[in-house]
Amino acid sequence: MTETVLAVLNQPSRDAAPHDPAADAFTWAKPLEEHIQVQDLGITRGDGVFETITVVDGHPQALEAHIARFGRSAAMLDLPAPDAEAWRQAIEAVCARLDPVREAFAKTVLTRGVEGTDRPTGWVYAAPSGDSTAARTEGISVVTLDRGYRHDVERTSPWLLQGAKTLSYGVNMAALREAARRGADDAVFVSTDGYVLEGTRANLILSVGGRLVTPRTDIGILAGTTQADVFRFAEQEGIETAYELLTVEDFLSADAAWLVSSVRQAAPIREVNGNARAIDAALTTGINDFLLAREV
Repeated sequence: MTETVLAVLNQPSRDAAPHDPAADAFTWAKPLEEHIQVQDLGITRGDGVFETITVVDGHPQALEAHIARFGRSAAMLDLPAPDAEAWRQAIEAVCARLDPVREAFAKTVLTRGVEGTDRPTGWVYAAPSGDSTAARTEGISVVTLDRGYRHDVERTSPWLLQGAKTLSYGVNMAALREAARRGADDAVFVSTDGYVLEGTRANLILSVGGRLVTPRTDIGILAGTTQADVFRFAEQEGIETAYELLTVEDFLSADAAWLVSSVRQAAPIREVNGNARAIDAALTTGINDFLLAREV
C-alpha cells in the first residue's frame, strides 16, 4: 500500500526563466528520506506557504482555485511566483501514483529556501485522509477565542500577513490545544471588536433566515476554496448567499453553522462554548455529497 507519495519540485532561482514544459517539473522522492536542509527558512522561521487539496478517487478537487490561492499567498510573502504548470504536473502525478482510496489529500509547500541561496524549496505529497464521517454527521463542538486583532487588520497592518496561507501555524495549533482544554473539537476566532472570523483551519458558514452567509474575505481571513464551492452548491439549489460582517451574536443566533475545509469538508457545529445548537442534517448531507462529487 502506498501510504504517502512525495515529489520535490525542481525550483529555479528567483531570476530564472519560466518553466520549460519539456523539462522535468519535479523529482520523485522517498518520503522517509532526508530532503530538506536544516537551514531551510521554512523550518527555521516558518517562512513559506502551503495548500491542502482534497483528492477523491485520485482526482484533485478545486485544483485551479488552490493553485491560484497558492500564488496569492506567495505574492503576499514576496516569494517567487509558483510556476503553475510545474505545480499542476506534480500534484496530478502524486495523486495518480497514490494507491486507490476514496478520499486522500495532496499538500503543496513552498519555502524561501536556505538563507542566502535565492532558491526556494518546493514539494508536494499525497496521502490517504483520515475518516471524517463523525465530524460530518454528528457535528463538532467549538469555542470562540479572541484572535487579538481588530477585524480590519488586513488593511491597517498588511505585514501581519492575515489572509495568507503561511506555514506559521503555531497560533492555530495553540488555539486547537486551548479548544481541547475546554472540551471542544475546534475554535472559531473572533476579532477584538466583536466580529467572527474563521476556524483554526476552516471557514465559517452560517444559515440565517434561509440564506448561507460567511464572513467577508477582506477582514484578514483566508478566502476558502471549499467555502466557495459550498456557495456554488447553494446557488444551484436556489439558496441565497452573501459575504458579510458577522458579529458573535449573529453566530450564536444563526439557524445552523458549519466549519468547512479541504479534507473534512462541511462539519456542522453542534455546540458553541458548551451550549448545544441545532444541526441541519439534510442540508449538511447535500453539501457534502456535492463537495465529494466535484469534478473541478
